[in-house]
Amino acid sequence: MGKKGENTKKFIREKAAGLFAQKGFKNVTMKDICSVTGLSRGGLYRHYGSTGQIFSEIVDTLMSRQDNELSEKMSAGLPAPQILDEILERYRREMADGAASLSVAIYEFYSENFSEGHENSLLKQYQYSVDMWNAFLSYGIERKEFREVDCREVIDMILFSYQGVRMYSTILPLDEQIPLRIINHIKKTLLV
Repeated sequence: MGKKGENTKKFIREKAAGLFAQKGFKNVTMKDICSVTGLSRGGLYRHYGSTGQIFSEIVDTLMSRQDNELSEKMSAGLPAPQILDEILERYRREMADGAASLSVAIYEFYSENFSEGHENSLLKQYQYSVDMWNAFLSYGIERKEFREVDCREVIDMILFSYQGVRMYSTILPLDEQIPLRIINHIKKTLLV
């Protein structure tokens, strides 16, 4: 596929991500994606065969982008507390913005498609996050900028609290202090 085709696929994923965040996975159709992108059905199907294929690529792209960003910052030798502050600020904004959350869509997609072999994809995404966080926490510990902690314990706290708040923020009014309390606890746990 040429550059134009890749750009079109990127455009489709960006527009579809907003729909999935707003409506969940189950309630988005290829027709909806045609409407938001301005593509004909044939134009859309030239690039993607289903909403599941689009959604799967959205999740893969998000994970890859986060990992690349983190790897670049560590390779550049940035201080671990600075990187942590940037990540946690983004997490705070995302936890507070239930309208832009893909958490419900992710839950729907993987629970609905569990029997179709996607359980390995969900586990892969989870393991990808664990590995990324483990590399980062080890980086901070080696530099003596983070406390000696049980990395897996901290990773579980970060991932499950983040995703839990994202999920709840889509269905309940969220006290803005909740993300701040979580972030403060993570910082107290990690920072020397």
